[in-house]
Amino acid sequence: MSIVVTGATGHLGRLVIDALLADPAVAAGSVAAVVRDKEKAADLAERGVELRIADYSRPETLAGAFGAGDRVLLISGSEVGQRVAQHAAVIDAAKAAGVAQLAYTGVLGGDDADFDLAAEHKATERLIRDSGLPFTFLRNGWYTENYTENLAPVLAHGAVVANAGEGRIASAARADYAAAAAAVLTGPAEEHLGRVYELSGDTAWSLAEYAAELSARTGREITYRDVPAEEHLAILTGAGVPAPFAEILVDVDRAAEHGALALRTGDLARLIGRPTTPIAVTIAAALDAS
Repeated sequence: MSIVVTGATGHLGRLVIDALLADPAVAAGSVAAVVRDKEKAADLAERGVELRIADYSRPETLAGAFGAGDRVLLISGSEVGQRVAQHAAVIDAAKAAGVAQLAYTGVLGGDDADFDLAAEHKATERLIRDSGLPFTFLRNGWYTENYTENLAPVLAHGAVVANAGEGRIASAARADYAAAAAAVLTGPAEEHLGRVYELSGDTAWSLAEYAAELSARTGREITYRDVPAEEHLAILTGAGVPAPFAEILVDVDRAAEHGALALRTGDLARLIGRPTTPIAVTIAAALDAS
């Protein structure tokens, strides 16, 4: 039996591997990484992680990705519009292999999430339920890094621009979500099978508060410009963001304005056994790295 992490060279996947290898009860040889590019995963192999080469978009490559009794984390794909078919291929391969657990990184709110980005996650959850596989749903809220990894234009223009109104966002650091996934993959299976976890940060913040924290940390005036959705879309596409992705970002802001990203259940802190990472900590780290 192995603990298998798909998408293991992505931002979240690498952090999940880190969390697993930091657990003294987990032997590196019991961890397997499903990756498309062996070269990009060379550092994981050097740490003792088994590499399994497969591609979500090529179902035939997934036949050897999983084994009977494996506990698997399916990290959702990044190619919006293609993810349902990709995830279905993984689910089929996991079922054929007879895995003991399929954990899936969905989206906060599940079926109640009313923004476009949630549609493929909801469809994937239905496929997993219909498959009969033993599952755990990790409905991840927003990563604070979704904002802090894009600081350059904010600092250049002295403004956070969005169409989220006064909506609040209960984000957490990506490493917090990774730690939760590791906990679900290593803890007693009976505690997690069939469970749905709504994962988000302990504190919900507004973009005005985010701008104020940036101002305090940089000593510069950073304002929050709340603009109409149409204007925000034009700003994003004018800056070179592809129109389909820009439309997703604008739609997420609309959802945030109506509270879709503010849900707090405490599930994330309970799974990781500590408070979630405050936004100020992630902002400070991003500024130090910039």
